[in-house]
Amino acid sequence: MSILHAASEPRRPRALVLAHWLTALILALAAGLILVRESAEGRALRTLLLNLHRNAGLLAAVAQGALPARLAASAVHLLLYLLLLALPLVGWALSNAHGHDVSLFGLVQLPALVEEDEDLGDLLEDAHFWGACALGGLVLLHAGAALWHHWVLKDEVLRAMSPRSPRSRA
Repeated sequence: MSILHAASEPRRPRALVLAHWLTALILALAAGLILVRESAEGRALRTLLLNLHRNAGLLAAVAQGALPARLAASAVHLLLYLLLLALPLVGWALSNAHGHDVSLFGLVQLPALVEEDEDLGDLLEDAHFWGACALGGLVLLHAGAALWHHWVLKDEVLRAMSPRSPRSRA
């Protein structure tokens, strides 16, 4: 029986469910921070928002280490996880290319990935922007597929990723 037509999906391990929803929250936070930054007044506030965005991106990359390889079986999952790993690295390199140091919450100074280079910075800025657009599109596709499974196929795929414990269901 194909996964698209499975009558019921096995419950995912708690760590996987937690990593999934934690990554979704971190991704929303990173996007929200950079969008708020665009309209923020004052250099200090804009710098703080950018640093928080960078940290959220780094946390998203770290969270991916907890996800098992079997999730990357589909092309969408593979692209999602590749972008979740690549975007923070591109953002880190982008910051370095524009002459900015990157630290994790101001506690750990990260090494520069690239030397300061305005042309490279511009290229990385474009790559980061378009990568973020692609990630946003894949997130919408991912959520749409989950809703398709729930409402059209009426299977258990969406419920299998629910953060609730199996005992809490009536």
